[in-house]
Amino acid sequence: MSKHNLLDAMIAQAKLSKKQTNKQQKIVETAIKMFAEKGYANTSTSEIAKAAQVAEGTIFRHYGTKDNLLLSVILPFLKESLPTIAEEVFTEVMSKNVVCFEDFLRALLKNRIAFIKENKEIFQIVIKEFLYNENLRNELLPYFSETIGHRLTKVIETYKQRGELVDIPNNIILRLMFTFIGGYFVSRFVLLPEISLMDEEAEIDTAIHFIMNGIKKQSQGG
Repeated sequence: MSKHNLLDAMIAQAKLSKKQTNKQQKIVETAIKMFAEKGYANTSTSEIAKAAQVAEGTIFRHYGTKDNLLLSVILPFLKESLPTIAEEVFTEVMSKNVVCFEDFLRALLKNRIAFIKENKEIFQIVIKEFLYNENLRNELLPYFSETIGHRLTKVIETYKQRGELVDIPNNIILRLMFTFIGGYFVSRFVLLPEISLMDEEAEIDTAIHFIMNGIKKQSQGG
């Protein structure tokens, strides 16, 4: 099992849950696999029931809807695992040859792109639900803020003290970074996955240049 594979991790956590019956665990494990293989929208509760060898009514009785089944899998996993995942990511990124803020950005982007590639189907499910499901956003945003936001703020402050970043509030820098990087990942892996105008290294370099310099052409003398 790859340490970066969310599907395996979610199934493992479901197996350890003491709050679910054997039937519920079977439903959850089957649903995760089918969501990843076929996509959330293309997987029906009847297909899940057939593969899990339970009546479709059993799924409705325990979860009500397919949306609730999805949330019952994703929310507990992220709430329990996000702090550990975030710590591992930042530890791994900072273990690279990170000398300046651009090095940090490059290592972070490479790390997360590799992670999303391995978990593309799950990422697409979470993002699509996150965009349209207010309850999911309300549940997850505090966890993202406490884990990822907190760690990124420390990194930003470190490089600001070194004189590498502009002296504007950390929360503004953080919001702009989240907006660009998050939008970049959503565009690349969810909205426009087939469109690629350059190789990955060049794309990462371009993204970093954009974050650091924007799109204004610098004058020759300045």
